[in-house]
This record gives sequence, C-alpha cells and structure tokens, in this order.
Amino acid sequence: QVQVVESGGGLVQAGGSLRLSCTVSGLTFDFYAMGWFRQAPGKEREGVSCIKWSGGSTYYADSVKGRFTISRDNAKNTLYLQMNSLKPEDTAMYYCAADRRHCSLTFEAWNYWGQGTQVTVSS
Repeated sequence: QVQVVESGGGLVQAGGSLRLSCTVSGLTFDFYAMGWFRQAPGKEREGVSCIKWSGGSTYYADSVKGRFTISRDNAKNTLYLQMNSLKPEDTAMYYCAADRRHCSLTFEAWNYWGQGTQVTVSS
C-alpha cells in the first residue's frame, strides 16, 4: 500500500546540478524521517542525507556537505534533494527511504524504499 517514487535523475556534466524528488503515499508523511541513499555499481549502499519529520534537523554525508541540500514539503508528501557541483563520483542509483523512528545515515533497515532514480555525472 505504501508507495515511494523517485524522479529527477539523469545525465549531467561534472559541475552541473540536478534536483531529485520523492513522492510518498500510503503513510502519514509528516510522521516519518526521510532520507536519500545511493549505490554505485560494485559498491555498497551509502547514506547521502536525511531529514527529520520536523524538517528542522538535517544530516549529510561528508562527501556531499556543501553541495547537496535536502528538504521536504509535508503538504505535498514530497522529499527533495538539490544536488549542485556534481562530480563523477556522485554517479549512482539514488534511493528514497522513509522511517518512523530513525534519521540515520548508518541505519540500514529503513521501513520503506523506492525503486531508485539513476544519476550519471560525466567528466
């Protein structure tokens, strides 16, 4: 019943920008922490950023601090990730996740996951 759908991925040149979106249905969105994770071929999934239910507390992986910004619009049940100054090492499948209790980039078992959207950054 819960649906998590990402969009906004694509192919960009290094230094460019993308804005990812994640729309969630089937749960009380404002009661859930939301996060972005990514996985590149041959690598483990890693946490990129998460935002608490209030929207006031955000967390970022060191590799994206200063370049990525996470935000949410609870009225639209939508999560965003603004990605600027993209680097080839940002290339990965990006996944949106929701969890009732956690906003942690090291917690693996988030309650719900989307199918992912591909981000490819060329050099």
